[in-house]
Amino acid sequence: MKNKLYLKKYLLQSLFIIIIFLALFLIVNNIEYNQYKKTFNYKINAILETVQEEYPNIKKEELIKILDSKEISDNILLEYGYDIEKDSFIQQNNNISFTFNIVKGMILVIAFVVITYIFVKSHIESDKEIEKIIKCIEDINHKNYELKIDELSEDKLSILKQEIYKTTIMLKENAENSLKDKVDLKNALQDISHQLKTPLTSISIMLENIIDDPEMDNDVRQNFIKQIKREITNISFLVQSILKLSKFESNTIDFNRKEVSIKNIINETIRNVSNLCDLKDVEIKVNDKCKNNIYCDSKWQVEAITNILKNAVEYSDSGSKVLIECEDNNLYSQIKIIDYGKGMDKEDTLNIFKRFYKGKDSTKDSIGIGLSLSKAIIEEDNGRIAVESEKNKGTIFTIKYFYK
Repeated sequence: MKNKLYLKKYLLQSLFIIIIFLALFLIVNNIEYNQYKKTFNYKINAILETVQEEYPNIKKEELIKILDSKEISDNILLEYGYDIEKDSFIQQNNNISFTFNIVKGMILVIAFVVITYIFVKSHIESDKEIEKIIKCIEDINHKNYELKIDELSEDKLSILKQEIYKTTIMLKENAENSLKDKVDLKNALQDISHQLKTPLTSISIMLENIIDDPEMDNDVRQNFIKQIKREITNISFLVQSILKLSKFESNTIDFNRKEVSIKNIINETIRNVSNLCDLKDVEIKVNDKCKNNIYCDSKWQVEAITNILKNAVEYSDSGSKVLIECEDNNLYSQIKIIDYGKGMDKEDTLNIFKRFYKGKDSTKDSIGIGLSLSKAIIEEDNGRIAVESEKNKGTIFTIKYFYK
């Protein structure tokens, strides 16, 4: 499309120049013809005056008839040394023709100079643009990625310069993203290593105690075994959570999306935390006003909301309540999970969805990945999650599923 626009532009410019010089030629030819006509008419008029004076009896009709006649008479001018097929009997017309030939020649010379000037100028400008492009590439190679927008025009070379700049910036961003991915991977591995170090160290110590003390009291031994089992469970949960989160971030999960009732998702989520609610003596109240369905993978969304609800129950006081509110509007369906427990300070609310982040009041078994995983799952199905909290007053998680 751009090439067609430029071709049209150049054709219009060329046509404009051709029209100008063609008009000049037509004007000069018209002036030349008028001079020929004027000179010729004067000479005929002088001949007619002489004939009328010498032959007063001749009629005007006869003279007009002679002038209008298309018959070719004998070449009488040969007697005077003129060939009517080759020579011009009127010398003044020869002078006029010579003058106008000079004018036409000058027009051709001027046209040639103008066209040459345009051609040379375009090449000079092209060379300058090419030099700018080379300079731009050199700057890019020296890590200078600034592009002076005010120097850009709409010609092809400027567009080429822009495209080179765009391509370079894209490659730069890809390189930076690749480096960022490596840094993120390094940090993730360090975080995983840190998360695994504590339970593995604890398991190692307890196993050494069991091995080094064959006569260990059976109750102590059983307690060590239970702790080892718990730590192994935590490690297993950590590994599974990390694998799930990594799959989300690398887009390698196949989702089975369909229309699902939010009410069904909430009911299944409540069943998942029912045992924890019994242990903590926490009651879950549901205020369900959702009538719409959402398009999602229900299995994953149940897991995401279960993590959030489990977090709310764990940080609620014994004998308290957790409220689930659900409502629809024209843009989205919204779920609010409200607890009246310990709450969080501002720093925790800003970082709570970060991987491996633990709040100041987090339990010792917390690994700081559940909420990060929930956020990734919710956003995968066109959702958004936010948190509000106040210390010692409770926390509100707000989830919005936008309609497509």
